[in-house]
Amino acid sequence: MELAYYSDYAVRLVNTEEPARGKDVLTSVEAVRALFGANQSAARRATEADVTRFRSVRARLRAVFEAADGGDETLAVDLLNSLLLEFPVSPQISGHDFRDDDGRPLWHMHLADHPSNATAGFAAIAAMGLAFHLTEYGVDRLGLCEAPPCHNAYLDTSTNRSRRYCSDRCATRANVAAYRARKRLEADRAENTGRAADSAQPTTAGTERRSDPRGR
Repeated sequence: MELAYYSDYAVRLVNTEEPARGKDVLTSVEAVRALFGANQSAARRATEADVTRFRSVRARLRAVFEAADGGDETLAVDLLNSLLLEFPVSPQISGHDFRDDDGRPLWHMHLADHPSNATAGFAAIAAMGLAFHLTEYGVDRLGLCEAPPCHNAYLDTSTNRSRRYCSDRCATRANVAAYRARKRLEADRAENTGRAADSAQPTTAGTERRSDPRGR
């Protein structure tokens, strides 16, 4: 399993809640188990108690993204380090189920967690994956969607560090909103310019009266 895969654990957990919309899908043990994806053995450890624990870890992970998005690099690292200390993992070399043409394992790094509960296991992998992403690509690669009211977390993997939205849907929605705002502004300016031009032109009757000192 590639280490880049683990960073998605943090994004998936953070985005189970959309505070600005008042949405939270992390309300049941089934929702907790769904976060593990294909890792069914880990998912089976989840209990109702993990719902509350997962929410707590989610808030701490979101705080990392908020600090990074706000440009506070030191705070983002400090918050992530606190998660790494609380939820440790053991890096291991793995070659399971993969063979090259010579029949040898295709060795790769794997994060082995030793959890006391499902939350500890998920949090350990999410925090370590996010730490790998942060140190490899930089703190500014952790972002929050700029399309209001979304504010979902994302990991910027673009070549020019240009990502601003969590999805193509939010990017399109933001671009359409910006286009409509520009059109409204252009229309308002045109209307104001027309009004100013009209008010600057004297009426014919007024001009005639001012040009005849006898008032005729």
